[in-house]
Amino acid sequence: MTHLDLSPVARMEGTVALPGSKSISNRVLLLAALAAGTTRVDGLLEADDVERMLDALRALGVPIQQQRPSRSFMLHGVGGAFPVKRAQLFLGNAGTAFRPLTAALALGGGDYELTGVPRMHERPIGDLVDALRALGADVRYLGTAGFPPLAIGEARIFGARRVAIRGGISSQFVSALLMALPLAGGGVTVEIEGELISQPYVDMTRALMARFGVDVEREGARVLRIPPDRPYRSPGRIAVEGDASSASYFLAAGAIGGGPVRVTGVGLDSIQGDARFAGFLETAGAAVEHGPGWIAVRGAPPLRAFDLDFNRMPDAAMTAAVAALFADGPSRISGIGSWRVKETDRIAAMKTELAKLGATVEAGPDWLSIVPPRKLAPATIDTYDDHRMAMSFSLAALGGVPVRINDPECVRKTFPGFFGEFARLAR
Repeated sequence: MTHLDLSPVARMEGTVALPGSKSISNRVLLLAALAAGTTRVDGLLEADDVERMLDALRALGVPIQQQRPSRSFMLHGVGGAFPVKRAQLFLGNAGTAFRPLTAALALGGGDYELTGVPRMHERPIGDLVDALRALGADVRYLGTAGFPPLAIGEARIFGARRVAIRGGISSQFVSALLMALPLAGGGVTVEIEGELISQPYVDMTRALMARFGVDVEREGARVLRIPPDRPYRSPGRIAVEGDASSASYFLAAGAIGGGPVRVTGVGLDSIQGDARFAGFLETAGAAVEHGPGWIAVRGAPPLRAFDLDFNRMPDAAMTAAVAALFADGPSRISGIGSWRVKETDRIAAMKTELAKLGATVEAGPDWLSIVPPRKLAPATIDTYDDHRMAMSFSLAALGGVPVRINDPECVRKTFPGFFGEFARLAR
């Protein structure tokens, strides 16, 4: 296994231009592919998950050209269902590709097999499949029931105009269903059963669908309605925001390591829920400035200890967990049950790796409590093929100890240049 040794860092200072948002990139690619007309997508993320979506869309018959050397792409939308009706698609560990494509293919008609890496086959998809089957889709499990890989066949007549879907495992299931329903003619009411975790991601989906001509109506807190006979149409051109989850590592570095650290490409008016992380840092005692398309943070440890629900920004909660090492007392993070079905079981992984640095950590079904050590211990951090484990634990180098990151290449999933940017800001 490869590794990267991070020397102790005394200060973090500088400006980072963020890569594009993974969540926005893959949503926009799918919507542009399904729309009528040609869409220019600017600022697309260059990372593994997005490459899996691009490969899949090309295999499904969507003409795509990159405007080299930029990260702008021209997608010639197919104006409905995909023209290729039989395909085998390998989607790696890209949940933002696997879940939406499952729904779009199930409601679009054709025979498909969707597979991924072994970890993707351990990530649940049953709630989405149940909702699609209730609409008349033919989706079958090729392995363990409730999990990929999947086989998709020709759908039966779509008769249901109302469908229920549980929201407590992953908001991606709700987003995937919403994006696919215009292919079935719309006019469908979606009822979300139980708690909806990570609601800002569903709000992001609705905002992007509106850019492509489909306004999802909200009827109360748990009911969403897709208008009838409203196909997607190209907005002509759309830009991908910088990734707010990636911003969290550098903003936290500014709070812990003095700063100022400024990120560009995303502001507090972002459609991404993780942009709220700047507000968390302010609560923890950091100074935050912001403007159109940028956020800057400065501060110094110790941060104020905290007890917060991160349901609305679970990815950035991983950054908060490592930042808790620099707090003036015990901290508690809750609302993170979705961590258990991500790239790894992040609650278990975070508990193990924080303890290596000297923290006292307790974990529950959807929470962690973290007591920071008097002084951090040098540690070798395992990353579990999880990009966010690698990036969040880089912050431990600000604790005056060397840190070894195993398998640093896992950051290719969303931010291939992360460690180069981290080193550039380190003083």
